[in-house]
Amino acid sequence: MVDASLALLALSGLAATINLASIAVAAMRLRRPTAATPSSASEPVSIVIPCRGVDPFSNETLAAAFRLAYPDYELIFGVADADDPVIPLIETHMAAYPAIPARIVKGDRKISDNPKLNNCVGGWHAARHPWVVLADSNVLMPPDYLQRLLSCWRPDSGLVCSPPAGSRPDNFGAHIECAFLNTLQGRWQYAAEAAGLGFAQGKTMLWRKSILDRAGGIEALAAEIAEDAAATKLVRATGLNVHLTDAPFEQPLGKRSLAMVWSRQIRWARLRRVTFPLFFAPELLISVLVPAAGIFAGLLGLGASSLLATGATLLVVAATYAAELALAAAKGWEASIRLVAAMLARDLLLPAVWVAAWTGARIVWHGQAIDVRRRSDTAEAAIS
Repeated sequence: MVDASLALLALSGLAATINLASIAVAAMRLRRPTAATPSSASEPVSIVIPCRGVDPFSNETLAAAFRLAYPDYELIFGVADADDPVIPLIETHMAAYPAIPARIVKGDRKISDNPKLNNCVGGWHAARHPWVVLADSNVLMPPDYLQRLLSCWRPDSGLVCSPPAGSRPDNFGAHIECAFLNTLQGRWQYAAEAAGLGFAQGKTMLWRKSILDRAGGIEALAAEIAEDAAATKLVRATGLNVHLTDAPFEQPLGKRSLAMVWSRQIRWARLRRVTFPLFFAPELLISVLVPAAGIFAGLLGLGASSLLATGATLLVVAATYAAELALAAAKGWEASIRLVAAMLARDLLLPAVWVAAWTGARIVWHGQAIDVRRRSDTAEAAIS
């Protein structure tokens, strides 16, 4: 019994320490956004943006894409449904910014079960420039968006990505989403990259077009249900690395229902579980409440008083949340007092999300039900 309690205490203490260390590593790796003018800024860039429907921030994010302070770029909007209401909105911005080359590619090509990837195929093949950015339509691009991406390209880069920084939460569900996106998922992504394990993030992906074309083109990303997982494995297989921007780009959230938060987290967790199972397995421990509970149980098992065990547990939780809040404040992310309550809600959800990821295989993506355990026949054909 004593040996088991010691082992539990040691494992839980290690997990809590690693959690705190990841915050410190991310804090050192991340930088406040600064304008960049890399030498590659003279090269033209194609930006492929898959679009579907109109949300409260669509007008703002579309306008931002037309206002980039970059000398030579084109915009290619992929829209699967020719009757999508986003098309008139895109056309309005195209008319307002006639100096920016832009076009709409309608219809998609089903190369996988991933609807976003299918919606990018036509745009990828239409892209005219040596650099191509695949960017989600809800990314709020700053004026120096392309400069910041290109400035992070290194001699050993195969891909430069940026996770999203959730912003402008208008209700508690959106605050929970911020707690997931920023000080948890974003933090771990930057910590992993600092350790030499860069993972792609599908929100923004900068490709040197020739690199992906040599590996089979955009169709090669159908090798996995998630295009960013396929991109990570493809880049690593070529002996190159995935690098991240020095700061993530903003994704305005507005309102998020708890059901929406749950659905998104289940989807992403199940995708991570099937694409990187060995990395996903220990994710249970990134909820500070799990190692904190282990510390509490371990101390009680060793004969400590309940007062001491409770105090140690609360100290671990408080130290972790204080560090997360400090990280958010230092990097200009959402850092209100509501974020602390959102962190607690997030950490209560995480074990349930982790279990659900292992016990289910169905996700809903753009209204389409998908079984993540299998690839479609079209995906198989695309990579054969």
